[in-house]
Amino acid sequence: MEATTQVKWHPLLSDPSGKRTDKPRMLGKTMVIDKGLGIHALDDLLQTAGSYVDMLKIGFGTSPLYETDILKRKIEMAKKHNIIVYPGGTFLEVAIQQDAVDEFFDMISIMGFNGVEISDGTIELDRNLRSQLITRAAEEGFTVITEYGKKLWGSSIEIDALIETVTIDAELGASLITIEGRESGKGVGIYDEHGECKEKDIVKVLERVPSKHLLLWEAPQKEQQVHLLNLLGSDIHLGNVAPQDLISLEALRRGLRSDTMHFGLEAPCAYVGDWVI
Repeated sequence: MEATTQVKWHPLLSDPSGKRTDKPRMLGKTMVIDKGLGIHALDDLLQTAGSYVDMLKIGFGTSPLYETDILKRKIEMAKKHNIIVYPGGTFLEVAIQQDAVDEFFDMISIMGFNGVEISDGTIELDRNLRSQLITRAAEEGFTVITEYGKKLWGSSIEIDALIETVTIDAELGASLITIEGRESGKGVGIYDEHGECKEKDIVKVLERVPSKHLLLWEAPQKEQQVHLLNLLGSDIHLGNVAPQDLISLEALRRGLRSDTMHFGLEAPCAYVGDWVI
């Protein structure tokens, strides 16, 4: 039986923006939040759109609610698709509260996680302990993602505190600093009670942050994704994306939806045959 060559769409059609790259990506990363996917659902997601997932967060403190063999399988499946998979920062906050940080690190290592999120969305975490946790996670070989912001309804960004957090966390080894948006995307951080972006706050952050590419914006709603992509560019990092919205977001990034079709007119390069010039 003769081998067949996979047919591919012309790049002008598959990526009008001309900006998307293969994994491991440095720009335009997408984090999907997993709030209870089963093995088959995760397998379907990875088969269909695994190349568009850069990070998979096992949401909140749900990690210990799975049978350990199932959780291990999920983690291994994600890692086979070159995905950073990590438990939600709330779980580490629980470990801190319960004085079980050593047990937390032991267990996530046994389970096979290759990432860890360090946050203080619910508890108070002093700077020294936060720094110690970042250093420990990095030294143990985890990709470190930190988070800035409280989950309390009505909480907002304190620009000075955010800039300090981003700067110190990055210097200690955090690869990304997440801007809290919760899974709802309402009444917290850069979102008002209706889920609309506080654009003035975002601009203030970008004026002072060392690099916009250190930030992972939690944006669970389509309107938020569109707004941030149009405001900040298609190569920003976005998180708390629902599994069912993954391909839709990738279409937005590439200029394959009406909301961002202008990305195809702003493409920095042109295609001739199979070559990019």
